[in-house]
Amino acid sequence: MDKNYEINAKIFKALSDPNRLEILDILSCGEKCACDILENFEFTQPTLSHHMKVLIECGLVKCRKEGLWSHYALDNTKANKLILYLMNIVTETDDCICKSITKKEKCEK
Repeated sequence: MDKNYEINAKIFKALSDPNRLEILDILSCGEKCACDILENFEFTQPTLSHHMKVLIECGLVKCRKEGLWSHYALDNTKANKLILYLMNIVTETDDCICKSITKKEKCEK
């Protein structure tokens, strides 16, 4: 499995905002118009646009324009890859980075 730490750190940083987590939860039910997402929050449309930009840039959300409106949906492929990535880095495997780390004699006391 590709352990691109830089790319995945960007995704986890995007997920560190509680509003973005709530947006993902809203999108788990399917595609939503920006106006429908905004109804769940007490912030402005420009703030929603900022959050959506962050989620789109890290690949977790896709945007579809329809006239003046933007419709957002989860990118389930990317979300599933993120879940597998997290499982891979917290589980010891044959190709685990920990295998390349040798114990120092000083640490064994």
